[in-house]
Amino acid sequence: MPQTMPTLSLESCTQHIKRTALNLGFSLVGIAKAEPLDNEIASYSEWLRRGFHAELGYMERNIDKRHDVRHILPSTRSVIVVGHNYFTPHQHSTSDKLGKISRYAWGDDYHDVIPPKLERLAQAVKDCFPTAETKIYTDTGAILEKQWAVRAGLGWQGKHSNIISREIGSWFFLGIVLTTAELLYDRPIGDYCGTCTACLEACPTQAIAQPYVVDARRCIAYWTIEAKPHHDIPSDIATQLDSWIFGCDTCQDVCPWNRFQKPTTEQRFEPRNGETSLGLDTVRAMTQKEFSDRFRKSPVKRTKLAGLQRNARALETYYQHQGENIQQITTPESLIRTEY
Repeated sequence: MPQTMPTLSLESCTQHIKRTALNLGFSLVGIAKAEPLDNEIASYSEWLRRGFHAELGYMERNIDKRHDVRHILPSTRSVIVVGHNYFTPHQHSTSDKLGKISRYAWGDDYHDVIPPKLERLAQAVKDCFPTAETKIYTDTGAILEKQWAVRAGLGWQGKHSNIISREIGSWFFLGIVLTTAELLYDRPIGDYCGTCTACLEACPTQAIAQPYVVDARRCIAYWTIEAKPHHDIPSDIATQLDSWIFGCDTCQDVCPWNRFQKPTTEQRFEPRNGETSLGLDTVRAMTQKEFSDRFRKSPVKRTKLAGLQRNARALETYYQHQGENIQQITTPESLIRTEY
């Protein structure tokens, strides 16, 4: 395909695209040159070889596209990467009758919120490059989004494997626009995790096998979201659920960089009905119609009613285990000493 020619200077076009991204509500935007991800795909392949993707078989497919986006859109020259902040300043409600929901799932599904904005960003590319081809993604295709975020300078991949921005921490979604237009490119930034191991130490199930490597087979988010409903949560995971019923944010909650978190401007990411947790009794008694009505256009629908009820049963195991541990700590001798 012949080179797409800009209607304005390359610098003006790049600035127009970035300004449009920010005006659309994205917090971060960067652009990387479309090149094969040689080192990244080697690490990814090793992660697969070790079985750390659990039962997520789709991650084994389309390796060629993950390696080189030009297998998706031929003649791609630029990869535009955006970050959309979803942080809202609310806290979880917790008790032995509740299950915590991951922060990203408090409001509307980002798959519904972000793509229309990406389409408008793609149009900004065509404002400058009328004949340019574009293709958008937000966790919807065979693209190594985190690796492209690093390449585009949005941040670095933290030891918990999430992308961290020095400006807003790690509470943000990623979006991608592939384009045949050639733009000015950003540079990756350094890794600022330093010697910190807070996320490794805080993970309830020790799912971070080593810095930057997560073993999905031990990850609470995998078991409460991705695992098919007919798969029971293993007892060694269930007894360490740390009150989570859908997803897990522990590694991000303890990350020092999230002290720079800022509230999102997107109202659709605010907690629905002010809820950040779900009642276990409510989930157990929920009908399919109630589930469908309550979680329409919510990420929680992904686990299906059977999966959410499985998670609630596992949480009961967790709370029972916690109670048994407390009973073991409170020995008769300690009770006698308390009386004195």
